[in-house]
Amino acid sequence: MGHHDHMFKVLIIGDATVGKTSLVQRYANDSFNKHYKSTVGVDFALKVVQWSESETVRLQLWDIAGQERFTSMTRLYYREASACIIMFDVTSISTFTSCQKWKQDLDSKLKLPDGSPVPCLLLANKCDLSSWAMTREEIDRFSKENAFTGWTETSVKENKNVNESMRVLIEKMMALSSSEGDSSVPGHGDYINLKDASTPNWGCC
Repeated sequence: MGHHDHMFKVLIIGDATVGKTSLVQRYANDSFNKHYKSTVGVDFALKVVQWSESETVRLQLWDIAGQERFTSMTRLYYREASACIIMFDVTSISTFTSCQKWKQDLDSKLKLPDGSPVPCLLLANKCDLSSWAMTREEIDRFSKENAFTGWTETSVKENKNVNESMRVLIEKMMALSSSEGDSSVPGHGDYINLKDASTPNWGCC
């Protein structure tokens, strides 16, 4: 059995200050690369995950840092992306409502070959803070109504659910790339309870 190398482009989208850059830095560790900014207006990182004995996953993480204007989200940015993360700050209702515009923009510019939306997780970041501006029920309803793959709460600061939510996204991309539907991955905007998710060894991360 040969070794398989998978390369996926993943977009990190959301309003300024929700924690996108911190998420990328936290997840990608030392491979965060600021040098792309001047050329494409995008911060770019590479994360290599040893997925199984025979499979390596390389994630290109694109963070459109400082360019949070819907008009500037060009098709070039979206092109050939395999999945997306849309983030908001649980203490800020405006960053939450913006997620709808981000998702509509994404879905209008990027689709899977069969015409369905690309996998997209909704991350409720800064969950370590107590002053939530919305309820979990509201987030749950919003996630379903806007056809997210699923949502969960994260704290980049406390490194809570960062690796785990990325793993859910990789599972979804891997299932799609082998075109076998994987029913174990949420697909209807459901809350992803990562405490129940089987956690394989994190030797890679």
